[in-house]
Amino acid sequence: MSKLIAVVMVGSLAFAAVRSSLSAAEYNTAVKQTPLMSWTGKPKPPSLAQTDPTAVAQEVDKLLVEDLAAADDSDKVMKFDRRAPDEVFLRRIYLDFIGRNPTPDEVTAFVLDQSSNKRGKVIDRLLDDPRFGENWARYWRDVIMYHRSDDRAQLAAPALNEYLTEQFNKNAPWDGIVRSFITATGDVRENGATGLIMAQNGNAADITSEVSRIFMGVQIQCANCHDHKTDRWKREQFHQLAAFFPRIAVKPVKEDDKRSFEVIGNDRPFKINNPKLANRPVGSPEHFMPDLKHPETDGTKMQPVFFLTGQRLAYGTSDAERRDSIAKWITSPADEWFAKAFVNRVWAELVGEGFYEPIDDIGPDRTCIAPKTSDCLAHEFVDSNFDVKRVYRIIAATEAYQRDSRTRRSPNDMPFAANCPERLRGDEVYDALVAALGMNDSLPGVRLSEAMGGKGGKGAALLRSPRNQFDQVFGFDPSTPRDEVTGSIPQALLLMNGPQINRAINGNRPGTELGQLLASTNDNESVATELYLRCLGREPNKAELQTCIAHVKNSQTRAAGFEDILWALINSTEFLQRK
Repeated sequence: MSKLIAVVMVGSLAFAAVRSSLSAAEYNTAVKQTPLMSWTGKPKPPSLAQTDPTAVAQEVDKLLVEDLAAADDSDKVMKFDRRAPDEVFLRRIYLDFIGRNPTPDEVTAFVLDQSSNKRGKVIDRLLDDPRFGENWARYWRDVIMYHRSDDRAQLAAPALNEYLTEQFNKNAPWDGIVRSFITATGDVRENGATGLIMAQNGNAADITSEVSRIFMGVQIQCANCHDHKTDRWKREQFHQLAAFFPRIAVKPVKEDDKRSFEVIGNDRPFKINNPKLANRPVGSPEHFMPDLKHPETDGTKMQPVFFLTGQRLAYGTSDAERRDSIAKWITSPADEWFAKAFVNRVWAELVGEGFYEPIDDIGPDRTCIAPKTSDCLAHEFVDSNFDVKRVYRIIAATEAYQRDSRTRRSPNDMPFAANCPERLRGDEVYDALVAALGMNDSLPGVRLSEAMGGKGGKGAALLRSPRNQFDQVFGFDPSTPRDEVTGSIPQALLLMNGPQINRAINGNRPGTELGQLLASTNDNESVATELYLRCLGREPNKAELQTCIAHVKNSQTRAAGFEDILWALINSTEFLQRK
């Protein structure tokens, strides 16, 4: 029996077991098409889970060429950009992995290193750096929090950030992290896994939309009010998924020393006296699909059914069992979209373009740019038991990642011919400024709990810290297509006139980095080179160096000349992007 036939038979038997427990009417109501089980019957490639990541990266590059050749119906030769120079690669990998520029000493040491595996060594070293977890925790915090339904959810952000930092640094499996988000209970300031539920204020429909979008890349939220216009998802399927989450409640925690919220599972039956509250957002025993023609009625009571497989639970099932079941079904190795959603995001963040675009809108009705490459990485992710760092290690070792960068392609250009520049997130802009200017990163801020009347404490969100200010101005939803992320007037004004930046850029103050640098050397070329290394991770070219020296010579004072140069560097497009 061939592997393809075996896979199809296994998928069919699994589906038959689910189907046999339903009547025809129940099935037609619950699942309007064949469930998407077992990777939709595709033959599974040989497992690479025990293979060295570099060898897997070579296989990925090979499959990518095959995918692009298959998609190109012309006879033109595929042309890829050259490998990025060492300085470009080093700054790219530092920003991608730990969210900051390399130091001048790190740049010099890397460029002078003649070993053939120096790029692999820096990849491994940065994956083991505690700042790796911190950087990617901030990324996923933004993924979750940018779609929040209530700004009070920001109270959960510090604990969410701390939790994810710990999970990524110890390389916890992704399926376990996701299950913890779906099943979380407790104080949102103490259990970071409650962040997703808190971000949606316990609303079953909103939680449904975000769980599907973030963890499976399927935007089923369009089916909340009507059958999806461009996908196969039906309105009943959305509300059957929402039926896993109605018993969640988010309630205030009022204690003398703090203000917080708590996520609970509410299994107590109760009667709703006001018909308008039949679809109340939190703590209802069952979920009801609203009747759009008669919104004053209760609507249709929905049984919990997972739209990808038809797996279901009985009415009356407890909150814990509902959420535990759907968490296991979503993160099952049989759910191809769970694995593909993660590798598609990581690939897009590192290479600059996803296999699917937008990165949170994939699924069976979307076109994949490189299907064999996507399948290979997704299967590898599953076979490695959802090893997060292994995915980063493989992608960073590919030629696709290590190519030189160029501006985003037009629709007629070949995908993945070069790496694409990425605009830095708010946290990364702030860290780059701290490193380049030596800004004080320990200034206090006003805590959210204090603003709510409490006394602050562990996990309280900083409202007006310098980092928070930069994140508010420079931050963006990481799920947004990168060609839609642009600069703004507030960003330009903050970089041009920000008081903290103006203090740090003063070359006459002995306490600033520039002041110390000018005091320690009279060689203007050395100072200019140091500033370029700090800000851009590279030395100035000959023309840039000549321009800098001429400007300093024509300035009123030496300090004023270098202040202008430093100001110009941190306001440059190159500083605000990673190439």
